[in-house]
Formats: sequence, structure tokens, C-alpha cells
Amino acid sequence: MLLLSVKDLCVKIDDKDILDKINLEINEKEVHVIMGKNGTGKTTLGLSLMGHPSYNVSGSISFQGEELINKTPDYRSRKGIFLSMQNPIEIKGVNNSDFYRAILKAHQKSMKVFDFALKYESELEALNMKPDLASRFLNDGFSGGEKKKNEVLQMKFLEPKLIILDEIDSGLDVDALKIVGSNISKLVENGASLIVITHYKRILDYVKVDKVHVIDNKKIVLSGDRSLVEKIDVEGFDGI
Repeated sequence: MLLLSVKDLCVKIDDKDILDKINLEINEKEVHVIMGKNGTGKTTLGLSLMGHPSYNVSGSISFQGEELINKTPDYRSRKGIFLSMQNPIEIKGVNNSDFYRAILKAHQKSMKVFDFALKYESELEALNMKPDLASRFLNDGFSGGEKKKNEVLQMKFLEPKLIILDEIDSGLDVDALKIVGSNISKLVENGASLIVITHYKRILDYVKVDKVHVIDNKKIVLSGDRSLVEKIDVEGFDGI
């Protein structure tokens, strides 16, 4: 069943064209990969789908049949879209567990204290994260890998329908990559769809891939199956 339909999406920043007539369709439980050289608009696409206010956006973004082009980021989040950012922000003064309870409440998914504590402990273990995380300020002093794992922890609590991963593999060592990859794969098994923005194939070793799209010159210039990732890995973007 069709989950996301993007039609003729154009994005500008300060009258500068970043994306031009992007078209994309994603079905439920599908994994789409967005690749391309630096500066081609991959992150802009993810932020635009999430409703970043700095962008001047036109076209159509339909999610489960509802037009979202003029909807706010928090509205899109409550509808079931989640964006994992390249560089998760640090918020001093807000500890991790309080943040999680707040986002659950905002999404009308509040849990009893005991149930929350059990799930929190279980998910920390699944992600191989330190047990003192609950009392630490959000991402404050976290390593790159801890920040990315903390993003995955949010996904596992919110259970979004569409997850946009913007270079989730950056800052991860081999062991952390395997943990993050396997946890993301389970989210897909449980019904989520993914948009994976990445330069490399290593995170894709742990996630099934349905379609691959290459962005260049503001447009999607090439689409294919997983074999396109392998070709890019060998030949580079210039080679294809």
C-alpha cells in the first residue's frame, strides 16, 4: 500500500534552487536509499519531507493520502514521520528519560512509569547503551555513536511509519554499526518504511533494500535496485 507520494517537489533557500521536481513513491515496509555526491540535496530532501521551516517548498508531499506540504514538523511527526539527523543536537538541562516521556506524551503514547522503565531498560540493552543514560542530559557529552544509538532509541519508542535516516552510519564503529543496523532492520520487520540517505553501502549490509535513487543536479537522475549500490561502491558516482 502506498505510504508516501512526492510529486514535483521543488525546494529553494534564499531564492537558490536546491531540488527541482523530485518524484518519489514509497510503499509500506519498503526501504529506499538516496545517494549522491556532497551538496546534491540529499539532506535537503529529508529536511523538506519533515517540514523544515527554512525551505521554500512547492509541489506535493502526500502521506497516507493526506497532503502535508503546508503542515508543521510536529504535525508530521505525530502523523508518523521521523527524521534522524546527521548531527543530533545537545540539550543541557533536559535528561534523557524526561525527554522520552515528553515526546511520548506529545504523540499521545504515554506509558505508566513502571512500563516505561522496563521498556527503557530493555531497549538500552538491545542497543548496548550504558545504563546511566536515563540521568544524562540529552546527547550532552555523547560520543558520535551514542548520539546515533539515541536516535534509534527514539524510533523504537515512537514506532513511526516512515523513518528518514540522514547518514545514520556516520560516527559508528564496526560494532556499533552492526547494532544500529540490526535494530533498524527490526523496525522495518515491524512495519516501518525507510528512506536511507547515505554515501556508503555499509549500513545497507544490515537492511534490505528495495530501491536506490541517485540525486545529481537537483534531480533524481537514476533509480534501480540494490545492485546500483554495489556499482556505485566499485565505480563511484562518476562511473555511473
